[in-house]
Amino acid sequence: MADTTLMDKLVSLAKRRGFVFQSSEIYGGLGSVWDYGPLGVELKKNVKDRWWRAMVHARDDIEGLDAAILMHPRVWEASGHVAGFTDPLVDCKTCKARFRADKLEDARCPQKPSKKPGEHTTCELTEPRLFNLMFKTFMGPVEEQAATIFLRPETAQGIYVNYQNVLNASRQKVPFGIAQIGKAFRNEITPGNFIFRTREFEQMEMQFFVKPGTDMEWFERWREWRMQWHHSIGLNPAKLRWHEHGPGELAHYAKAAFDIEYEFPFGWNEIEGIHNRSDFDLGRHQEYSGKRLDYFDQPNNERFLPYIVETSAGADRVTLTVMADAYREEEVEGETRVVLGFDPRIAPIKVGVFPLMKKDGLPEVADEVYRAVRKRFPAFYDDSGAIGRRYRRMDEAGTPFCITVDQETLTERTVTVRDRDRMTQDRISIDRLLEYLTPKVTEG
Repeated sequence: MADTTLMDKLVSLAKRRGFVFQSSEIYGGLGSVWDYGPLGVELKKNVKDRWWRAMVHARDDIEGLDAAILMHPRVWEASGHVAGFTDPLVDCKTCKARFRADKLEDARCPQKPSKKPGEHTTCELTEPRLFNLMFKTFMGPVEEQAATIFLRPETAQGIYVNYQNVLNASRQKVPFGIAQIGKAFRNEITPGNFIFRTREFEQMEMQFFVKPGTDMEWFERWREWRMQWHHSIGLNPAKLRWHEHGPGELAHYAKAAFDIEYEFPFGWNEIEGIHNRSDFDLGRHQEYSGKRLDYFDQPNNERFLPYIVETSAGADRVTLTVMADAYREEEVEGETRVVLGFDPRIAPIKVGVFPLMKKDGLPEVADEVYRAVRKRFPAFYDDSGAIGRRYRRMDEAGTPFCITVDQETLTERTVTVRDRDRMTQDRISIDRLLEYLTPKVTEG
């Protein structure tokens, strides 16, 4: 059952602590478009950096790419997006709301009391019509059909059209992959659930090119590796599961497909897809462009059109996942403590630094400690309010360690380091602080 209360708490915390804001909020907001605040941009960057390291830096067989958002219109004809990237849409003539025809069971009419679309006696739904999800724009000074282009609805096509360029420049051999992180845009009919489904979003995609006949072996390997990655960023394995696409769910290009799903407060939903796309993509681009995209395997003296195994994760969805997974409430000395228990390696702030009081030279030493720590990793200085309140603010920000400078610091040159999760404190020499903290908050 969906836990809307928990989701409401998470959305409130995200705004209060500067993770996510409603876009254009002073103008009333823009539907399902969000801005990342100071902590949110750091958290999302850490997620993307961990993905990039696992996919590109830690492997010899994957190259990076950053393709343009705007592409030749024929790209989207070849991919099938112009003709087939549609959802069935119905409108209610009474309340003026719009719904996906294939998702009416999950939708709610804005009329009160809330019911499914069509259940109110006054509901008047139109016949379904197809609605293309791509945003259109125009290139050049004249808005004419010849100048119509699209904001890309996915990053994958930029990889396919650059496949030969990357192959030749990098001197890779099949099997090899191309990874990309970038913005995509979809004019969703029913976006929602905070940053889970938005109209502007960021994808982390990798396309792995393999010899036909080896594709299912690579497909299974990538399934295993991608699930391991989600475990490595601290997600609870009990809240992750596989969903296999049945015959009725498979996309037109897919030979096989599995989703990694997470149990959100609003139910199980996909955070990453692993797909065997066969040779559909390169075959279509070879046909539409007139350029040969087959691969010559010199040792075996044969040519073939590579199959593609795709891993496609949403950076925004994974960011929401780590926030939802990290959120917890605890009773401490009769008060409720709200904690974002991020894995320290993805926490936006690694260390908080506090002087116990604003006198006796404590702020000066705390500032010295803060500046030393900040050179190594993100830190936050706070001298406002009671020490307990400062701890609580850092708990809500997901900060794994807090350093307090007290009277003993002045004589012994030691500080207390408080662990967010265990709520224990260690006494550590200032000279050993970086040695103590570095292995706990950085990549091993």
